[in-house]
This record gives sequence, structure tokens and C-alpha cells, in this order.
Amino acid sequence: MKILIGVDGSPSSLEAVSLVGRLIDPRADEVAVYFSPAELQRRVPWGQTLVEGASKALFDEAEARLPQPFTRPVEAIVSTKSAAAGILEAAIGWKANLVVVGASNTTSLERFLLGSVSRAVVHGSTLPVLVVRNAPAAGEPIRPIACHLAASAPAVSAVVSMLRWPADTKGEVIGVAESLLAGPLPSWLEKKVRDPQSEAIASAWQQEHDDEVGTLSKALDGFQKQLPAAFGEKAPIVAQGNPGDQIRAHVRDHGDNLVILGRTPSDAVTRWLLGSTSEAVLTGVPSSVLLVPVEKG
Repeated sequence: MKILIGVDGSPSSLEAVSLVGRLIDPRADEVAVYFSPAELQRRVPWGQTLVEGASKALFDEAEARLPQPFTRPVEAIVSTKSAAAGILEAAIGWKANLVVVGASNTTSLERFLLGSVSRAVVHGSTLPVLVVRNAPAAGEPIRPIACHLAASAPAVSAVVSMLRWPADTKGEVIGVAESLLAGPLPSWLEKKVRDPQSEAIASAWQQEHDDEVGTLSKALDGFQKQLPAAFGEKAPIVAQGNPGDQIRAHVRDHGDNLVILGRTPSDAVTRWLLGSTSEAVLTGVPSSVLLVPVEKG
């Protein structure tokens, strides 16, 4: 596996390197560290000589956070382009399988008005992107949750299986039944079940719900079997409702520190009116997020 990590000297970008170091096999994987002297010049505006020294120090710090020795030396990729454009171009040119960036905890308003490098990379990349936020500290287990969506399950399982999960990883699998009828019988209908017409509606509602939950449960069992052993210790979680809301709620309540899900393209109108699961998760959880792009059809 070839992994490109974008760094700029910020704590979040170095946290990203540390997390990657826990998920790779230095004997089999290749790593490149991307940084831009232009970005360092902005952070360290004290002359070219100091910037060159800072560039070397940054690469050395990043390399020190990775396991050693690598079969192939860690590669430094330097570019004078803007951070997001440079990362995306370098990832394609280097033929990376995964792009990794750090993300600071900016507010929703700041993300909306200003954007961010991590957001630009996510939306511009055709490769899986790991956005690292609040990475687990050394000694703290990685607690990933893999999200099942029918369209993206094969791609997600393929990417997850390429990573090396530490022995203390505590993985989970979640799926969400999201149809209009996916949910318990609502109270307003339950009160009228004695009426013949309402009783028929209630029966159909309950059958639809049971069928969808049963189908999802079987799909989750198959999905879990395609994932590494670290995701197989707990029974899959079947939730009901809006996928983005349910995933965010589970992360909030259970402390998962890495969310893994697919990202399918959607048109601008759909994103504006309804949003998307990947966008809701990326901007709504405090944990790191691994997004796997999946083409429609």
C-alpha cells in the first residue's frame, strides 16, 4: 500500500503521521510525506535559509513518528503549489492508494466561510482520504467503526483490509435502516389499530420494518466477514433512521475515534436540500474519518 501524508508543521498534521504509523506495515507499505515550502514560508517568515532548515526538521519529525525500518525509505515530496492542489497532484503522480491529512477543530461557520485543506482534499480526491482529528494517544486503542452502505461496502472492506490493525484495536460495524417505514410503529398509528383500515396499514408498516431490518442484518453479517478480525468481536449494530444522524449519535455515545464509510457522488441540489451521509459525518464527529470514494453505478 502506498500512503501519502500531507504535513505543514501543525500539531494536527503530525498527529496524522502518528496515526498512520500505527496502521501500516513498514516491511510492505510505502510512505511519502508531502510538504510545501510556501506553506512553511507563511508559518516561518524569517528567510529562505531558515525555511530550508525548517523543511528538513519537519520531514525528520514526521519520519521519527513512523515505525522503522522501512523496506523502502520514506520519501519526501516537496511542492511550491498551494497545499490542497499540491497534495492532490502529488498523490496522483506518486500513485498513492491513500491520502492522509490532519484537520484542526474549526467551527462550522469557519468551515463554511473559509473552507480548509482537508475539506478541499476530500472533495477533490478520487482516492480514499483519511482525515485525522483528535487521534488516539499512544497506548490508547484505536476504536474504529465501519459503516455499511450497500453501494460502498465492497470498496470500504477492500481499503480497510489493506491496513494493519494493531492487536488491541476494538472495531465495530454499523448499518442503518433508513426507509420511510424503517422504524417502530408510530404512536399516532398505534392508537388507531382497532380500525380495520388503520390495522392494515399498521400491519404493512410493521412487515416493511421487519423485512428491512432482517435484510440489513444479513448484509451486515456478510460485511463484517469481509473485514479484518479486529472488527469481528462484537455483533453488528443495526440502527434506524437517518444514517448521518445515527452514526454521529453512536460516535458521540460510544467514543469511537475513527469512522470509516463510503462516499458516493451526489449532485449539488441533493447536497443542498438533503446533505449527504459522508458530509454529515465528516463535519459532525470529533473523531478521525476515513472516506472511501465510490462511483455511482
